Amino acid sequence: MAKRKILITGGAGFIGSHVVRLFVNNYPDYDIYNLDFLTYAGNLENLKDIESAKNYTFIHADICNQDQLKDAFERHRFDSIIHLAAESHVDRSISDPLAFVHTNILGTVNLLNLARDHWAERKNENLFYHISTDEVYGSLEDGSVFLESTPYDPQSPYSASKASSDHFVRAYNNTYNLPVVISNCSNNYGPNQFPEKLIPLCINNIKNRQPLPIYGKGENIRDWLYVEDHARAIDTIFHNGKVGETYNVGGFNEWKNIDVVRLLCSIMDEKMGRTPGDSEHLIKFVKDRAGHDFRYAIDATKLKMELGWNPSLQFGEGLEKTVDWYLQNEDWLEHITSGSYRQYYLKQYEI
Repeated sequence: MAKRKILITGGAGFIGSHVVRLFVNNYPDYDIYNLDFLTYAGNLENLKDIESAKNYTFIHADICNQDQLKDAFERHRFDSIIHLAAESHVDRSISDPLAFVHTNILGTVNLLNLARDHWAERKNENLFYHISTDEVYGSLEDGSVFLESTPYDPQSPYSASKASSDHFVRAYNNTYNLPVVISNCSNNYGPNQFPEKLIPLCINNIKNRQPLPIYGKGENIRDWLYVEDHARAIDTIFHNGKVGETYNVGGFNEWKNIDVVRLLCSIMDEKMGRTPGDSEHLIKFVKDRAGHDFRYAIDATKLKMELGWNPSLQFGEGLEKTVDWYLQNEDWLEHITSGSYRQYYLKQYEI
């Protein structure tokens, strides 16, 4: 049997780095290729622990650049793709929607075209696995949950771009018989997350006694998923998921944003030896984001019942592990917030 050659796009990012690490460590007989353009959220320091592994290769390329992708495909002959590369921050999509159209839609179609052409003779190992978001479903106001059959109703440029890419993936399955699978996940948290997102932003600001900006009244509700649990779900779906299917990945774990921040304040106060309640004084309510979805809630029952996956952590436990990681990796956080992490690329890869 030929050795598997798996391309993971966006593998230097938050979720992608955890997926790359899991596959490199768990499957030494696979060749794992991490293709990342190293934009602001891509950080090779996330993968320092496995960068010398014999089955790991980093490829500096842009999924929007057809020539770079074609060269990578012809050079390495990937048999499968796990596609995570994406612009993912809603606020950035509001200020610059075209960047999201280019990366999330055109970049995905570039990959689909190359997979279609290079896998003209389909083999059992061929799979285009597209990782998406629960935001494509829109907003929930009542006690309902997102199912795999929930109609799409994206409310932001980010979610609209991801919804479009989902549709293209399904269209290539229908039109070209390309073997695909899709998963839609809820909000991830955990180590290595770029500190523009709620949890790492608050950890960093609490640590430095800076204001904690909370949209509106903080009543918006999200389902939180520990990133390593998501990586395990991706592993499970990649190896056992049914071609053509969609799987929702969630933590069965809904929290109001303000309650997440208050819990973070409590954990940080304890970890840093501060008076209980001290950090809550940093909370500052700010003007709500345009088109801010009120509630997301994923029903991951299909993934649980059909493929046997379950989240491993309760939210409080996962949040404590996350706080511990950021407090123990102050150099990583300093490099990110100062921008000096980019020097690692120059030193390590001569980029």
